[in-house]
Amino acid sequence: MKTLKNDNDVNTRVGKRKKRGKTKRIFWGILAVLLVGIAGFAYYEYHTVKNAADSAYKSGGISSAENGSKNSVISSSKPIAILLMGTDTGALGRTYKGRTDSIMVAVLNPKTKKTTLVSFERDQQVNLPDYPDKSPSKLNAAYAYGNSKELAKVLKKYYNIPINAYISINMGGLKTIVNKVGGIDIAPVLSFSYEGYTFTKGKTTHMNGAKALAYSRMRYDDPQGDYGRQKRQRQVLSALLKKAESATTLLNSSFISSLSKQVQTDLTFADLASLAKNYLAATKNLKTNYTHGTGYMQNGVSYQKISVSERQRISNLIRKALGLKTKKVSTDSSDTSTSSSTSSSSSSSAGNTPDSNASGSTTAPGSDTNTGSNYNSNYGSNSNSTYNSGYGTQDSSQNMHGQNTGTGY
Repeated sequence: MKTLKNDNDVNTRVGKRKKRGKTKRIFWGILAVLLVGIAGFAYYEYHTVKNAADSAYKSGGISSAENGSKNSVISSSKPIAILLMGTDTGALGRTYKGRTDSIMVAVLNPKTKKTTLVSFERDQQVNLPDYPDKSPSKLNAAYAYGNSKELAKVLKKYYNIPINAYISINMGGLKTIVNKVGGIDIAPVLSFSYEGYTFTKGKTTHMNGAKALAYSRMRYDDPQGDYGRQKRQRQVLSALLKKAESATTLLNSSFISSLSKQVQTDLTFADLASLAKNYLAATKNLKTNYTHGTGYMQNGVSYQKISVSERQRISNLIRKALGLKTKKVSTDSSDTSTSSSTSSSSSSSAGNTPDSNASGSTTAPGSDTNTGSNYNSNYGSNSNSTYNSGYGTQDSSQNMHGQNTGTGY
């Protein structure tokens, strides 16, 4: 009897262990299935994002810059200078190769955790290094003739700044990006109506892609002309940076897939992943600036003259943001060129001329920050009527010297 009891005891313990073992196998089996599912989804996400990034990739032919090649800069998490270009394709039925209506340089410094965003006046008269037969021309024609490579060369020539990488986006792309991040909140810097949308100065408005595009496109009714539009474009970009503060947003497959159809860049998937990981914190502290110039007419074409001292100021600002020593900018025939017609009033803000700031101070008249505090204080201080009227004479032309098409850009 005792033996039987012991046998029963043993059998009972064995049974319990078997049950526990079976339960554990079921648990680990379920966990394994979940892990495989998650891994499969992650694999899918990874390859979707990678394929999308690969489809947007296009070498710009930008050579190794003063601060190093793109690969060496990103792998070492050094400050990087990225050329941002907004082209006039992808909307309004345009299919031809567009000019760069927006030209900016963004410096992301992961060490100081600061981003510097500078707009360049597209109508600056320049001589193109690789196209002397097309010179003089406008700055925005550099991309039309020689893509990002030529524009990077021109910026190096006139501002002595390195460019490590480029991103170009068409107008339709801006609308897509804004929609994908859920819209952006902006307090307009002036009141106006454009393309069916109405904007009220100082009243924070939630904008979808179409509304944000309209807000950033208007120029002819802006008292500061293209300078005012640049200011609004920087405001839109600043709002976008605030919405894209996580790697999840930047590397989301849906976001990247839609973006790849609107964007060209020489940043690879690995580059984008590194930027999201090591540079994103820098975008939370954003300071913006722009080149100040004087409008004039020459041979029936409207230009903006950017003085040597103003180019030096911008050069110093960007080089310091990159942690580089300042260098003297060079001069060429465009600096001694004088208008053959009437010169317009200065386009700099608040009555300050760029020439008065030859010391290279990084605090410029009309500069703005991500808080938006300077937008309103500097806005509308210069009617610049001759600047706008000069643009109006170019509506019928569409050649690569940058004359306007009369469609808002």
